Amino acid sequence: MKEWLGGRLGMRAAVVLGAVVLGAVVLGGCTGHAAAGRPEISVSAPVALADQAVTIRVTGLAPGQRVTVTAQATDDSGLTWQADATFTADQDGVVDLASAAPDSGSYQGVDGMGLLWSLGLPGQANVGGNGEFAATPPPTRSGFPVELTATSARGTVLATRTVTREWMVPGETARVLTLKTDKAAGVLFTPPPGTARHPGVLLFGGAEGGMSQVYAAALLAAHGYPALTVAYFDWPGLPGQLERIPLEYFETAGRILAAQPGTDPAHVLALGYSEGSEAALLAADYFPQLFHGAIVYSPSSFASPAQNDASQPAWTLNGKGIAPGPIPEYDISGPVLALAGGDDALVTDAAQSANEIAFDLASEGGNRYPSQELTYPNAGHAVGTFPYQPITSAALGTLGGTRAGDVAAQRAGWATVLGLLARLS
Repeated sequence: MKEWLGGRLGMRAAVVLGAVVLGAVVLGGCTGHAAAGRPEISVSAPVALADQAVTIRVTGLAPGQRVTVTAQATDDSGLTWQADATFTADQDGVVDLASAAPDSGSYQGVDGMGLLWSLGLPGQANVGGNGEFAATPPPTRSGFPVELTATSARGTVLATRTVTREWMVPGETARVLTLKTDKAAGVLFTPPPGTARHPGVLLFGGAEGGMSQVYAAALLAAHGYPALTVAYFDWPGLPGQLERIPLEYFETAGRILAAQPGTDPAHVLALGYSEGSEAALLAADYFPQLFHGAIVYSPSSFASPAQNDASQPAWTLNGKGIAPGPIPEYDISGPVLALAGGDDALVTDAAQSANEIAFDLASEGGNRYPSQELTYPNAGHAVGTFPYQPITSAALGTLGGTRAGDVAAQRAGWATVLGLLARLS
């Protein structure tokens, strides 16, 4: 399984994804203070989903004592990512990352999860890939450890803790789809048996190709929403480039998702990232009986030509190319949520497109579902999906935005996505 998925994950997977596993520092919920002279690291949960915030505290310190808290995690390629922050203990000998700003370190200001999303590659620029933390993807591994260490000003290790960030919850299942058997290449994640029917989400990435949204799909199923992530080019058996991709391919995948026992077939949404946003909007418009809305990140309101040949269309329907131009939205039969970074360096008109999508849907009047546009000024192309995804500084410069801006957008945007799905449940 690892050979099947390893090294093929695209930029977002869930840009995503990979980067997010760092959040793995959720820890055992200790409360109160440790005995004087016996420092301890405590957290609100020893195991938590990678998109969930946790509280990290160091107790048992002397009042005013300086301590450096370090987080380390190793990605799928064997690279060790690290973040550190130095704090001054309060009068009770406690450092609470949720309320204390570091004196110095990998992030600035009060941020209880700052030590996790600021993980980077010390002394290295952008090493391979796109600079995002790439954890071993689910279902090969359902989670991933992060090591926390508290060190004194003299370099003495005071306390350690291992915590785990999870992509999947107990009982959640994953099935690999193949072109030969299913006519679609992807991974289908389903919530634990007995979970009530919920909206389903079909996910796919953009110009990076491959299976880029596997992490986000696993997390959606962990929250109760059946999710199918698919590759549609740059994958064995599929086109090598984003060129003449049949929209019927997404229809096939959507029908597989809608047929799952845990899926509410009246609420299946398409989620597309970057150029994949075009496919999500087109699928929602051309197959309104199947897809009941769309969620689009770093979107485009126009259908594009092929990736490397402007004379060819990127998308086809019934064998005919979708001509470059405004994407029709007349027949979309559900809500549309468009999320964009105001400093997107790859899709520079993403914010404008998000606004145009929402405006066009509102002005057409045929869609009774409210559409929403969210633009985050300090976020770049890594505006989504789930929060706490580490990324190298070099990659950040290519994608635009700031680390703090991206994380803030991911926190707010992901909560909005989950809220939308909850309202449809």
